[in-house]
Amino acid sequence: MTQPTPFSLGIVGAGQFSGQFTKLFQAHPYVSSVYVTDVLPERAEALAEQQGLSGTFPSFEAMLESDVDAIGIFTQRWTHGPLVVQALRAGKHVYSAVPMAISVEEIGAIIEAVRETGLTYMMGETSYYNPATVYARQRRAEGAFGRIFYAEGDYVHDMDLGFYAAYEYSGGPEWKRTASYPPMLYPTHSVGGVIGAIGGHAVSVSCIGVRDDRGDGVFDREVSMFHNDFSNATALFELAGGGSMRINEFRRVGYPSHLRESRFRYFGTDGSFEQLVETAVWQDKEGFSDVSEQLKTLPTMSHDDPSLANVDPALRDAFVSGLAPVHDAARLPEELRRLPSGHEGSHHFLVDDFAAAVATRSLPPVNAWEAARYTLPGIVAHESALRGGERLPVPDFGDAPGELSAREIAPSSSASAGEARG
Repeated sequence: MTQPTPFSLGIVGAGQFSGQFTKLFQAHPYVSSVYVTDVLPERAEALAEQQGLSGTFPSFEAMLESDVDAIGIFTQRWTHGPLVVQALRAGKHVYSAVPMAISVEEIGAIIEAVRETGLTYMMGETSYYNPATVYARQRRAEGAFGRIFYAEGDYVHDMDLGFYAAYEYSGGPEWKRTASYPPMLYPTHSVGGVIGAIGGHAVSVSCIGVRDDRGDGVFDREVSMFHNDFSNATALFELAGGGSMRINEFRRVGYPSHLRESRFRYFGTDGSFEQLVETAVWQDKEGFSDVSEQLKTLPTMSHDDPSLANVDPALRDAFVSGLAPVHDAARLPEELRRLPSGHEGSHHFLVDDFAAAVATRSLPPVNAWEAARYTLPGIVAHESALRGGERLPVPDFGDAPGELSAREIAPSSSASAGEARG
């Protein structure tokens, strides 16, 4: 085990989401200091003052020119790819919010930069640590599924449940141009929970997009900066080695996404697992067992907490949920366990895995190659939908190269980082 080296971190973007992570990064024993920058300087200054951060930078470029060791990118979802490459080329380790990027070329540029610089990159995908994904990953490791030949991942979040307010907060007067973001260009909350549990990757896809009919200027091709009018999309993927994966990305749906946004199903030759809003069931040829309690998370702070003042009430459930019994809380530093988590208990693990990877120069679970396998399928699926469902090949960048894979792997939710820390 490499002796951990504490590092400094600069956060890019001081919006609704980043403030929940700055407090966790600042508490982590491997992070020595946390700075922030935003295109709206008053937001960065307010966050730094509220949480007692180490300071602010006037711009992203100024942060890159500083001696900050790592960068956390929490900007608009279509901006991540170029910013990640710029940070890596400036010699910074990078934590990026999802998605990884919005084109095959941008993803390729990130992987090339990681390979050439040897720096740490991690995509902050919550579904890898989703209790259902953790449970399925454990059952797969036990061999309980047999051969998994089919899986489903749904990200079902209606625009009416907080997204209008979120886009208006981040997008300004022309927010409807960006609120039309294509659902399949944000596939990681669904794909990540499937591939993050069963491994492998997609090799081809056929996708059907549903054109929106609300008529309110959102998902209007004439308004959209993405020329997108799909509000819902369903994709069927062929998986490497045989089998298939069905992914739903819904933004107009009668469903209580504040209770559960992502949900999963996995079918194997010996066993299967299915999840609904508040029910999860393990099944095999002998019968079934309700495992809902193992996956249940409870609130860790009030919905009225001051840190959530800028978050629409319909979105606050995602920011307050704690750990589930299936999570390995013992692997986390005590400093994090004392603080609220979010997104079904994933926030603590996201922060800890990135911090451990940078501090010990190890490979994080959702590294650049893994992140590509969560993101690329959706990019190609959107193209398929634009072509009326034409089946298209999904490229793959392979596994992390041997020299990177040979590093000591940062523990995931099925291994104890607490043990790795000694």
